[in-house]
Order: sequence, then C-alpha cells, then structure tokens
Amino acid sequence: MAEVKNKQVIFKNYVEGVPKESDMYISDTATIKLKVPHEEEASPSVLVKNLYLSCDPVMRIRMRKPGDETSSYFTPFAPGSPIVGYGVSKVVDSKHPEFKAGDLVWGITKWEEYILIKNTQSFFKINHTDVPLSYYTGILGMPGMTAYAGFYEVCNPKKGEYVYVSSAFGAVGQLVGQFAKLMGCYVVGSAGSQEKVDILKNKFGFDEAFNYKEEADLTAALKRYFPQGIDIYFENVGGKMLDAVLLNMRLHGRIAVCGMISQYNFEQHQGVTNLMHLVYKRVRMEGFFVPDFYHLYPKFLDLVVPFIKQGNITYVEDIVEGLENGPASLVRLFSGRNAGKAVVVVARE
Repeated sequence: MAEVKNKQVIFKNYVEGVPKESDMYISDTATIKLKVPHEEEASPSVLVKNLYLSCDPVMRIRMRKPGDETSSYFTPFAPGSPIVGYGVSKVVDSKHPEFKAGDLVWGITKWEEYILIKNTQSFFKINHTDVPLSYYTGILGMPGMTAYAGFYEVCNPKKGEYVYVSSAFGAVGQLVGQFAKLMGCYVVGSAGSQEKVDILKNKFGFDEAFNYKEEADLTAALKRYFPQGIDIYFENVGGKMLDAVLLNMRLHGRIAVCGMISQYNFEQHQGVTNLMHLVYKRVRMEGFFVPDFYHLYPKFLDLVVPFIKQGNITYVEDIVEGLENGPASLVRLFSGRNAGKAVVVVARE
C-alpha cells in the first residue's frame, strides 16, 4: 500500500513563561501507510485518522521540563515529537476486536493527521452521532466529564445553593454554570472581557457575571455578588482569586479544584494566605483528576445528551480549520483570546 504524508505539530523545546507559536512547528516530512503494520498485526493496534483536536489548558503543564513537580502526574512532551492531547478520530484499520474501520472514537491522540494507537484504554467509542462530532473534544469529552465530576461528584450540590465559577467562559466553566442553573442554584461567573461576561449572562443563563480584570479588589467584588457567601466554588484560576474566595465562603462550603490557569506560566507559584478560613468555616477543598471518574462516562452521557437535544445546554466553540493553525489556537488560551472551547479541525471525515 502506498504511503501518504502525515502532517504533524512538533514540540520544539521546554517552555518558560507564556507559550508561543514558535515553541511548536509544522512538519510534513513524515509518511505513514494506511494499514496497521504487519509487525503489529498480532497486537490489538488501531490506525486512526484525526478529525478534531482539542486545545486544553493542561497542555501547558506538559510543556514543562522533566523533574518539575507536575512530571509525575502529567508526562512532559518530548522535544522533537508531536504534541499530545485529546481528539476525535475515525478508525482506518484495526486489529482490535472492539474497533473496526469506520468507527468514530475520542481520546488521547497526537497532533498529526494519522496515528497508530497501541494502547486503546484511553479511547471511547462514539455511539451518539446525532450531535456535532466536535462536541467530543468538549461538552461530551474530557472537559464535559471534568465539569460533571467536579460539580456533581466532588461538590455534592443542592438546590438553591450559591455557586461561583472562575474562568467561567472556558470549556469546563461554561458547563459547570449551566449544570448549576439546571439544579436551581444561584450562579455567578467571572471572565476576562465584557463580551464574555455578556455571553455568560445572556447565552449561558448565569445569574450574574463580572470581568475580573476590571476589579481592583476581588474580595469586595465577590462580597458584592455573594452578600451571603459562597456555597460552592469551582476553582479554575488559583492565586489571588482563590485567596479572595476563601474570605467569602459560607459555613460547610465546598471547593472543587479543577485547575489553576493563572499559575501555569510561573516558575514560582503565587502563595495563598487565607487557608485558615478552611478551618474557620469548615470548608472542604478537594482536588480531582478526571480520569478517576471515566468509569462514570455512561452515566454522564445519560444526563448530558438529553440536555443537548432538548436545548437545555448551550455550548460555544472557537473552531479553527487546519492542523497548521493549531499552535496559534492553543497559545490563545493563555492570553484569554479564545472565544469558547478551542477546537482544531484536521479533517471533516
């Protein structure tokens, strides 16, 4: 069988500070045969064509050099190799009994046009094809599961509670806020522009939202929006935002620590000074790792797919066409210039 070119996004070297497009480059020198290689036929390997790739904040952590405290949790990218993330793919050839040519899947893949998958444990077969396939990079993929696990499983929400979501316009935050509204909670979100604030209120149905960049005193801002305090905080930011939230938590509040995007570009993370409020107010603050909850994926689909079909949830995507535009889309996450879930279209089947 003839070989075809396999365009790739290659990671150049470990990053200090804010990632730049120049930290990655496009290579079109690799080739691949559209068949599981003969030497792999005895193993359950799967050859897939990538359709959609997901840009996620956690990818910044994987740009750090080995030896960093995060290395044991997130394997650093290898310089000179394709970067790695979540994506939606179509099976081209398979020696795995559970996957056949033509199947659609989502899971961890490399940023290239085709990839031979030897470990399929990180892949889920897509059975609901009556929704946009790109949704499996977001609302029906890892970000959706993250929102579901953090809000429902970690926070144990109750109707009428006061919920605050930072980075609320992001792929996870926009879903947490809508899950909370569907439960009958009062929900406030923060974002980095007035345009995003307006969308949070007018499109996603948040009760209130504010531009954190325009607030000189975050503690006062949260007191203004939560005069009775916060029951649930979905943490996406860290640093000064977390410090301000701790002062505004209610008795027996819960904090789900999903991420701390404000800290990812720092070599020395900002300290948090108000942790004693966890004691004073008997607050439970819990970090979580979404792969620990993937066994709940069928239960998650049973909840969320009907929400989508019935129009109960709105989801905004920031889509760019072409693998060559992937680096620009990824780095926009760290300047707040993305306008929804960042998705790179490699091919449309």
